[in-house]
Amino acid sequence: MTKIALVDDHDLFREGLAAIVNSFPDYTIILEARSGKEFTTLLMPNDLPEIVILDVTMRDMNGYETASWIHTNYPQIKVLALSMLDDEKAIIKMLKNGAKGYVLKDSAPKELKEALDHLMQKGVYLNKLMCHHLIDNINNHLHEDAQGFYRKKIALNDREIDFLQRVCTDAPYKQIADDMYLSPRTIDGYRDNLFEKLRVSSRIGLVLYAVRNDIAQI
Repeated sequence: MTKIALVDDHDLFREGLAAIVNSFPDYTIILEARSGKEFTTLLMPNDLPEIVILDVTMRDMNGYETASWIHTNYPQIKVLALSMLDDEKAIIKMLKNGAKGYVLKDSAPKELKEALDHLMQKGVYLNKLMCHHLIDNINNHLHEDAQGFYRKKIALNDREIDFLQRVCTDAPYKQIADDMYLSPRTIDGYRDNLFEKLRVSSRIGLVLYAVRNDIAQI
């Protein structure tokens, strides 16, 4: 039998879900907890679950914190996130913290069974919800550069964009500071921060980045 732990702070929902999971062939609930904190105290190192079905929004150690704790201390345990949140940020954050799947609480028992089967057989469960948000996340954070490679987009604020546009002129940094009504020290800070953020080390590198990303023209 595949051993399951269930962590959710709503007693009625958790008890109902436990009954559903116990009705599945080859699955059994061995641990129930109302919070991540309670889960960490009840977990028995000599009797670990293979899967933890984990609520995202809980008091006393939420799902993000609990998933991270499990990933750090018991990486062999597979985490299936269970939530009412149909939210890209929640999904991505849970995956980054070690979850191997994400299912909405209003899903049919059939999908939950499918998720558990996939976790045991393939180590991960990707449903349409996750694929949709992952694709959107990739599209929103990657762009194709001049050589055809895809690189992560870097968020720049209006001041940084203004500074980059001025860097693409022949104005010295002191003149840029005067034109932006800022001190030379502040302008040096913009420059150094952008060196680090854009991974360049010279004014030429800043100019090349600005031109390649349609921030400025020369």
